[in-house]
Parts: sequence; C-alpha cells; structure tokens
Amino acid sequence: MGRCPGCEGWNTFQEEVVYRESEREKQRERWRGNQSNSLAEAQAVPLPEVQAGERVRLKLPDAELQRVLGGGLVPGSLVLIGGEPGIGKSTLMLQMAMSLEERVLYVSGEESASQIKMRADRIGLVNPDCYLLTQTNTTQILQQARKLEPAFLIVDSIQTLRSPLLDSLPGSVTQIRESAGELQRFAKETGIPVVLIGHINKEGQLAGPKLLEHVVDTVLSFEGDRNHAYRILRSLKNRFGSTDELGIYEMRGSGLRPVSNPSELLIAQTDEQLSGSAIAATVEGLRPMLIETQALVSTAVYGTPQRSATGFDLRRLHMLLAVLEKRGKFPLGQYDVFLNMAGGIRVQDPGIDLAVISSLLSSFHDIALPYHSCFAGEVGLSGEIRAVHRIEQRIQEADRLGFKLFYLPRSNMKGLDSSRYAIELKPMGKVEELYHELFEL
Repeated sequence: MGRCPGCEGWNTFQEEVVYRESEREKQRERWRGNQSNSLAEAQAVPLPEVQAGERVRLKLPDAELQRVLGGGLVPGSLVLIGGEPGIGKSTLMLQMAMSLEERVLYVSGEESASQIKMRADRIGLVNPDCYLLTQTNTTQILQQARKLEPAFLIVDSIQTLRSPLLDSLPGSVTQIRESAGELQRFAKETGIPVVLIGHINKEGQLAGPKLLEHVVDTVLSFEGDRNHAYRILRSLKNRFGSTDELGIYEMRGSGLRPVSNPSELLIAQTDEQLSGSAIAATVEGLRPMLIETQALVSTAVYGTPQRSATGFDLRRLHMLLAVLEKRGKFPLGQYDVFLNMAGGIRVQDPGIDLAVISSLLSSFHDIALPYHSCFAGEVGLSGEIRAVHRIEQRIQEADRLGFKLFYLPRSNMKGLDSSRYAIELKPMGKVEELYHELFEL
C-alpha cells in the first residue's frame, strides 16, 4: 500500500514478518520447559566476535573408547554406536556406565531392569550413581534426565523410542527422526553428552533415515566376528576428533576387556615355521600393530578357481593376483586362493600388500618365509613397491616385538636413519626383487 489511509502519507508503510507458532511447536516448548520465544531471541553474530570457549572433555576409564572418541566425551555431544545383534554394544555401554565415577542415566527400551542388573552382576563393576530407566516415551525420559541431571545419558536403543508428538509406530522413519531431534536439543541445551545405541539392517548399514547419521556428532561402528573373541570399535564420523582411530576389545565372560597391545594377540604364538604365513606391519590411526596374514594356494579341483578373502578387500586381492600373473609370470589363475587376516580383524591399510604378496608366494611354493620377518609396503599395478605412511612407527613396533628382518619400500629409505633400530631393514623396489630375495629359486 503506497499511501496510508490514516495520515495520508506516502511510502510510510513498513513490512514486518510475524511468526506464528504451531500447536505442535508450542507443545514441544512447554515440554522442554522453555517458555521464552527462542526464535525472537536469536540474533546473527559476526564470526570473528564469536567466543570459541574451552570445552573440557569427560574423561573415560576405557582407554580404547576414549582414544576413538578423540580424547573423551565432549559436553553436549550426541554419539551414535551401531553393530550386529549380540556383538556387545549394550555390554560396552553398561560397562562404561558402571566404571564411570559420575552420575549416569541408562535408559533401556529393550530390556527390563532385572535383565540389566544380571548383566551388571556378571561384569562385576559397581557404580552407586548409575540409574536405570526402562522407558520408551521421550517426554518421560527427558523429564527424568532433567530431574537427575546426570553427567552422561545412554539410550538403548534409538529404534525403540516413541515421541508422543507423533502417532507412528516406534522404529519408523518419522519416529527415529523426531526422537533423535529431541535428544539433540536436550544435549545442546543442557551440555549433557548423549550416547545412542542403534540397530543395523541386513546390509550392515545403520537402520533408519540417513538424517540420523547427519544429526549426531559422532558415529561409531562396533564390529567383529562372533566366532572370534576380538571386537573392533571404529569411528565413521567424528566432529571432535580423527576418524582413523581404532579400538580393540576381547570378549570374555565378565565383559569386554580393552586390548592395549593388539600385536601380541594378532600374531600366532608358535615356534614352528609354516608356509603361507606373513606378518604385516599396519597402522590404524596413530596406533601401529602387527597382524598375521595367512594365505592358501591350492590346485583348482572343481574347475573354476575360487577366490576368498576374510578381513581383506576381495577386489584388492584380485588386483594383487593379476599383478603376480602379469609381472611375475605366476600361473595363479589355475589355483584356488584363500586369504585370511588372523584374529577376525578387518584391515583396510594398503600397506599390507607386501605381506599379502609374500604369503601368497610362500603358499604357492610351500616354503616358509624367513624367521622373524615383517613386511610393509603398497604394491602398484606395474609391480612396483610403493611407499607407505608412518614407516618409522611400523619399524619401531616390529623392533619392539623382537623381529629380525623388515622388508619395506626402497622409497621409504629416504631420510630414514637405520642405525636407530636393531632390526635389519631390507628395502625392495619391485615384486620380482622381493621374490628373489625371499626364495632364491
């Protein structure tokens, strides 16, 4: 309107946007206990004027979990941990709640209080400030959390929660999205870290909407073969730390035991030299460790050769076999090839290619590799042995465990002081050179 009908002035009208809250938002604000209009109070602030502040992380008694999280739990953070059924997610969280010397609220929508008490008795830890709540209603959960004011909140699991704002069933996309949103607002407002335990689908992905992984600050994956005693905790997303760290646990009758030195457990404790076995020096995050690579090459009796890999990328195994066929003239296309990473661990480091090649050739000729030898190196398509990162940490780990020979890429020798180590270094440039050095046939 160009002219005011009251004062008859021109261009005196100004537009004002009036925000009207819906009934659902008003109800959410009442349940959150916040009667003020947060939308009216929000103001844009220049980035240089924002005070970063110093956030003190909540230290955890579990050294493995603390390292994977990046040094502890950040106040107000939202952490999601997923894994196979029965892998030990609830045990890991209950074990941390019982060992933490802080007030903890453990919310379970899958088990009764008596079932959780039985697991706690089996673990053998006692925390008098650990509170149990068997509830699925998000409103009642948040009311109890505000009343207790715990230092830590655990929800087992996000798929069982139900928000009274929606009429859909628990576990549906809308319920998971709304429940996760309410817990996120609670964590950010109160500064209480929240850990959500999530289910995974049959493809191995976290069940529910992808928005769930975007909302949370950290996504952890708890994995491992239930037929083995070891469990691996990986970080898939972390806004407050690195995603390259890895934690290893050993499943026992009394719970999960953190493994501080995995190298001694992932290497076969035997004095007999066997063919097809090579020790690889790998690095997960900042942690170097040695792992045994086992290979079996046998004649294909049933026609089409089989290719199988456990704990290793099958497509990368096919690539390494093609390199041996093309560059080394080994007729591996006529043989069955089976590869296994000892201990049930899954390795993604390309630096173990040299150990895989060595174990394959050792099984092919049925000749054991040199005693107390270790390998680290990436193999290229031309058969060249490429440099790997953190070579000094790998050498130090092998030296500390008493190995005598260390085969590494020749390009990694630049700037490396070999006199610092008691272990003998064997630089290699190509796969053919490694073959003649190992077998001298």
